[in-house]
Amino acid sequence: MIYTPPPAPLLELAHEVAACATVNHVEVTASQVTVIDYSLPSTAPRLWVIDLGTDAVVYQSRVAHGRNSGEDLANSFSNRSGSLQTSLGVFRTAETYQGQHGLSLRLDGLEPGFNDAARSRSIVIHGADYVSDSFVAEHGRAGRSWGCPALPETVIHKLVPAIAGGQLLIAWYPDANWLDGSHFLHCG
Repeated sequence: MIYTPPPAPLLELAHEVAACATVNHVEVTASQVTVIDYSLPSTAPRLWVIDLGTDAVVYQSRVAHGRNSGEDLANSFSNRSGSLQTSLGVFRTAETYQGQHGLSLRLDGLEPGFNDAARSRSIVIHGADYVSDSFVAEHGRAGRSWGCPALPETVIHKLVPAIAGGQLLIAWYPDANWLDGSHFLHCG
């Protein structure tokens, strides 16, 4: 399959975050990073898994955002329980489990105030029919989750095992508070 690369600034960001994680002794298990660009519409394939050794895109997929983060375009984010909004920032992937949405992947937020409540909010990667091509064709946008980065059910069984177990995931948006406050973006 042929994937389109992420915008150059996001590729640079992936390298910067990975380097900062190393400097700060954040334990990660692989030389690949998952990046989600929430500035793109939900109809676009805005999730990339990037091999940092080669800058090759390993996977690319559409991904949903939280129902209270916006319609087709996400524009509001939260770390608050019950907000039904997506959280921004740097996460570490954790363990997989079988839940109400089938194969799912827990996420641990690494940024206090931005996403550190991810586990207690049950923010996980899971499959959902509302991210499918047919749903998008019918509704003009992907459906929305309760804050989770939901993926098409057709890719969940390939993508989740490829990124589980301690890899970095960056949920990006040009949010001034996060851009100014993230310790992963201001390492030096």
